[in-house]
Amino acid sequence: MTYTAPVKDIAFVLNNVIGLDAIAKLPGFEDATPDLVDAILDESARFTGEVLAPLNVIGDQQGSTWTENGVKTPEGWSDAYNQFIEAGWGALAFPTEFGGQGLPMCVSAAVQEMWHSANMSFGLCPLLTQGAVDALVHHASEEMQSKYLPKMVEGTWSGTMNLTEPQAGTDLAAIRTTAEPSGDHFLIKGQKIYITYGDHDMTENIIHLVLARLPDAPEGVKGISLFVVPKFMVNDDGSVGEQNDVKCVSIEHKLGINASPTCVMQYGDKGGAVGYLVGKEHHGLMYMFTMMNQARHAVGVEGYGISERAYQQALSYAKDRKQGKTMLGTSEDDQGIVNHPDVRRILMTMRSSIEAMRGLALECAAAFDVASSHPDKDVREKHQRRGELLTPLVKGWSTELGVELCSLGVQVHGGMGFIEETGAAQHLRDSRIAPIYEGTTAIQANDLIGRKTARDGGQGMSELLADMQATLNVLEGIDHVDLKAVSKRLSAAVKAAEEATKWLLRQNDATLPSATSVEYLMMQGRLAGGWMIARAALAAYGVKSDEGADHAYLDTKMALARYYSERMLPLVESGCTIVTESAESTISVAVDQL
Repeated sequence: MTYTAPVKDIAFVLNNVIGLDAIAKLPGFEDATPDLVDAILDESARFTGEVLAPLNVIGDQQGSTWTENGVKTPEGWSDAYNQFIEAGWGALAFPTEFGGQGLPMCVSAAVQEMWHSANMSFGLCPLLTQGAVDALVHHASEEMQSKYLPKMVEGTWSGTMNLTEPQAGTDLAAIRTTAEPSGDHFLIKGQKIYITYGDHDMTENIIHLVLARLPDAPEGVKGISLFVVPKFMVNDDGSVGEQNDVKCVSIEHKLGINASPTCVMQYGDKGGAVGYLVGKEHHGLMYMFTMMNQARHAVGVEGYGISERAYQQALSYAKDRKQGKTMLGTSEDDQGIVNHPDVRRILMTMRSSIEAMRGLALECAAAFDVASSHPDKDVREKHQRRGELLTPLVKGWSTELGVELCSLGVQVHGGMGFIEETGAAQHLRDSRIAPIYEGTTAIQANDLIGRKTARDGGQGMSELLADMQATLNVLEGIDHVDLKAVSKRLSAAVKAAEEATKWLLRQNDATLPSATSVEYLMMQGRLAGGWMIARAALAAYGVKSDEGADHAYLDTKMALARYYSERMLPLVESGCTIVTESAESTISVAVDQL
């Protein structure tokens, strides 16, 4: 159950694939020097390996518990969180004017991977706080920002996102929580469910961002407003005052992430919880999407982060476990199951897929970094399109694949993987929530085919495919066996993606595309991941001539890219067939015949 952060792999993507050096030259990111980023990655690896990882199994076994006086987190949780905020880990990408470190999102995402690999349940608390901070930075008044953001950025106060109600899951138009005007504030009444870290004992205050309706609100999503509702009232001097009329009335018993309290929150049992309007009335859903989109990217990082932990455990077990005569072992002492060809297949699938997902998530974060800071408006707009286009792929594809990889990790252990003592099962259980929360895979897929592809006539997707073709042009000019294999399969996959996108854009309504939208997302995710791992292979080929280059490591990068291309990219071609040919049959059977 140990965890060692893959610092070398993460740094390789940052420095050699997505171009951290260019991002560090943008206004506001000048402090992101190679030496500083290397130090951050090394120290994060130490912290997550020594502090967070040992608590993972403890959190799973003990879980968080509900009491009349509040939710109690597992043994060691509060101490670990205190160390977390003292080191400033939660503040990496926040604005410096509120106490953040102002580093690029791509650096923050690289560090977040380590949180979720080491202890996914723990990482959820700062994940939600980051999203809440992002929403307030973009939409709150200066007065509200100065009152709440310094403590939230510091981590002394945590944040939550309160959307879901018993009768209103994905359908936010059905929200019933109310907000009654009362002087300079509002009185919030209602119930919210599935609130991650809605209550806990790690911070002195919890700042809830709550969606609710004003008395005169129009029907539907256009009538939703956003409110800040602190657990404890905040005095004029910034100190914590009396408890607000908000309480966690129960926590859920779940399949996984047992240490992360998933709360049922009750607002206004004693007359109304004091809340403060964020921005304009009836603009709440738009504001919440700022938080939600940040969280969707972070959940995608969870998807491959937990996969990395499962891979490390599977690899260690496969090297130690001796079972049967292997085909690849060279001696009697070299008969670990890692030398069975099919176990090698599983491990290669896990590692190459993780590298593809990591590359895509960091590419997406880098696009947002450029969009936020580049001096050229056209460049900013293009990178904003790219980041928005990649976000549903990062969230949807990486989390679905993450579950698959964690399941493969159990498979490597055989029967021992099905037994809780090995810990392999926990990774699978924990991973299963990621394709569900912050918008299910189908929601990500509909976002991809609608807002991110059809709405702009395919401009963002065309730009992405054009950049893939540019990578192909470079690959085709290199005489290397692995890179030639990558080029062959990437070329066919790009053509398949172009065909599926053309089919999508020809449809007159969303009915048929929606029937195969998840497959469209998955094929585009596989392709985008293949593009990233191909770029990593090109980078490895390019630096092999450097003095002191680690040739074995760089050759492995190219071999992984070839494996991924030959094993995963053909699924893009079959995905195109599914997208374009199976939509009608998907919806052809009457409901009463299902």
